[in-house]
Amino acid sequence: MKNQIGKILTTLILACGLLAACDSAMYTVAVRPSDPIYERPVSPGDGYIWIDGDWVWEGGRYNWHNGYWSRPRGTRVWVSGGWESRGGGYAWRRGHWK
Repeated sequence: MKNQIGKILTTLILACGLLAACDSAMYTVAVRPSDPIYERPVSPGDGYIWIDGDWVWEGGRYNWHNGYWSRPRGTRVWVSGGWESRGGGYAWRRGHWK
């Protein structure tokens, strides 16, 4: 019985690791998409910070998701995403809280 529980836990841990790896995958494109032009909406109030837009890999290509206003998360700061040169192409490093 203990052996079966150990196998189940090992399988769950490996599955979680694989899912996390898929989420952080970086897809390379030969030409980076043009930066979108859009108007930043007015802040909804004091204490909000702007979260820059992000390029998200969907349907075999990068699609732009507009930025938005958010409340800070404790003492964490928002690190904007950016394009990285990779293997003769470009890959988007997503924004994240640090």
